[in-house]
Amino acid sequence: MLQSSTLKFLKELKKNNNKPWFDANRKRYEEAKADFANFIQQVIDLHAKKDKTISSLKAKDCLFRINRDIRFSKDKSPYKTNFGASINRGGKKAFATAGYYFHLEPGQSFVGGGIYQPGPEELKKVRQEIDYNFNDFRNIIGSKKFKSLYKDLDKSDEFILSRVPKGYESDNPAAEYLKLKSYIAFVNLSDADLTSKTLLKKTTDAFATLQPLLDFVNESLN
Repeated sequence: MLQSSTLKFLKELKKNNNKPWFDANRKRYEEAKADFANFIQQVIDLHAKKDKTISSLKAKDCLFRINRDIRFSKDKSPYKTNFGASINRGGKKAFATAGYYFHLEPGQSFVGGGIYQPGPEELKKVRQEIDYNFNDFRNIIGSKKFKSLYKDLDKSDEFILSRVPKGYESDNPAAEYLKLKSYIAFVNLSDADLTSKTLLKKTTDAFATLQPLLDFVNESLN
């Protein structure tokens, strides 16, 4: 579970997203960051019993910085109003592999993962694997556990093409998934979930349900 003080810090940061306030509350930030890191380490240690590829990870390898890159953004707010952790075999910098993700943001938290906006070559390999082994892929995302928790992969407009990619027929049985540009799935977490003693189990259960999909995707990239 996470401390309510961590959520309170993030809520107040959202209302006071400026350096003077942050500097005055730096000790609170350090405490909130440590609380989140401690939780993520618990998640890694527990889920690594099922997924050995993350067994060597430390929370610090997975946490994103609180500072925003504002160089090319109209929004000049200096800080993110969330804590995020990308948990995969290469840590937070391994964008070319599928992994787990935890997003902590009061009112907008979620847990899940997948492969987010892979490069052209990686995306080509994933699509090819889905085309070649669609029955296996369909069994994974169509399993009772997956459908019960995640429903389906994220098919938001930003993650899907209007047509099947070049090289595939429109009547391909896997067409709706070949059109995807990211292969991700998430489940929302309420603020009450975040401070509940069940959060660790809820998170690792979500990761365990997602693991077959990650294995499928990462196998295609080998």
